[in-house]
Amino acid sequence: MTSTVPGLSRPGKIIALHLNYPSRAAQRGRTPAQPSYFLKPPTSVAASGDPLPRPAGTELLGFEGEIALVIGEPARHVTPENGWSFVSGVTAANDFGLYDLRYADKGANLRSKGGDGFTPLGPAVLPAGSVDPAALRVRTWVNGELVQEDTTADLLFDFGRLVADLSQLITLEPGDVILTGTPAGASVVEPGDVVEVEVDTVDGNGHSTGRLVTPITEGTVHFGSFGARPRIDARQRAEAYGEAGFVLTEELKAKLASVGTATLSAQLRKRGYNEVSIDGVTSTRPGTKLIGRAKTLRYIPFREDLFRAHGGGYNAQKRAFDALEPGDVLVMEARGETGTGTVGDILALRAQVRGAAGIVTDGGVRDVDAVAALDIPTYHSGAHPAVLGRRHVPWDTDITIACGGASVQPGDVIAGDADGVLVIPPHLADEIADAAIEQERQEAFIAEQVAEGEGVEGLYPMNAEWQGRYAAWLAKR
Repeated sequence: MTSTVPGLSRPGKIIALHLNYPSRAAQRGRTPAQPSYFLKPPTSVAASGDPLPRPAGTELLGFEGEIALVIGEPARHVTPENGWSFVSGVTAANDFGLYDLRYADKGANLRSKGGDGFTPLGPAVLPAGSVDPAALRVRTWVNGELVQEDTTADLLFDFGRLVADLSQLITLEPGDVILTGTPAGASVVEPGDVVEVEVDTVDGNGHSTGRLVTPITEGTVHFGSFGARPRIDARQRAEAYGEAGFVLTEELKAKLASVGTATLSAQLRKRGYNEVSIDGVTSTRPGTKLIGRAKTLRYIPFREDLFRAHGGGYNAQKRAFDALEPGDVLVMEARGETGTGTVGDILALRAQVRGAAGIVTDGGVRDVDAVAALDIPTYHSGAHPAVLGRRHVPWDTDITIACGGASVQPGDVIAGDADGVLVIPPHLADEIADAAIEQERQEAFIAEQVAEGEGVEGLYPMNAEWQGRYAAWLAKR
């Protein structure tokens, strides 16, 4: 590995952070109050270009693009204010891990993340004195497609604090490496894939580590019978693929799609959720039911200098559409501002081609006739011919947003029809679906009785007598 720090190919210690990016914390459904860490062995280090065999008999080899700090001088009992001064440089890292073995670690991550080659570093180290630690960017590509991108502007724990926190009990020595966490977008790779990670500066001055390249190959040596063997459950598979422990299965989609949002809303209200409707939007395809997982995009109010810096090129809006996966619903926060478009026909078509389930914006839509002609449903607050830069700056993705008066987190379940759009917390989705199906079954019985001339007193809602009649009616179906 090309490095300005001697010995980086075999650090003394590799200390990795669990969660640090708000986007990843939102994806995981938890935000830690304090940093927590685990150790990776020095033998896990690999150089750019080194192949990484996925161990034979395993399935869930996860990648995590990260920024690595290289310690330049001994640090013990330092303060957060001067912690950064003990860092000599930063480089790109990939914190690979096997979800198949997480159960065996009980939080230690030694087996799941400590394998040979599981910590590629490099290819170059940026001197700490040449960069602003709050203005770095990390990006990850899989087979040439950008899958992770975030900056250090709003980390949960800044780099100086990490150095200080660790130094309270541990002497950090020259050449030690701290892995500082991964943003949203980490997922699973397979043999034949190529993963690349790059760290650069957001000011466009050209400082870059270059791309850290890791080809994934198929391992040939199986685990022996004398230790923990690979094992996968639904939760590990979901977390490996970045689904925060919840999978919106086809079965659950079908159940949610079989009932109306009015019924789902009633069930959410029974459980105390009264502010989960995205208000003020109408659908380009009101006859099409929308069910999917939320991906998020936030616009901020237009400002000339900010739009010049963030509005052009491959901006957050374009990245959000390019990152959509089958079944995703892109939900956009536009502050209810309808005086310009937040999506047009080209990007809506891109979402459809990517297999997204729908688009929801509390802002305007351009090219509304062309957007309405697409198969993908787009919920919006009105048509407007103006371009994005009139009122908005595309700002960030994969964060908690507000859309139409509702809070939306990445991974929330989105349900829409002609009545409107709802945000369903994932942990309630199964329960809500089953209860809504039962509610509509009861309402079908009630409607049948009303059609036959029965009055609604005691029937709607059903008293004990009608409950008994309903049970008999149900038994015959």
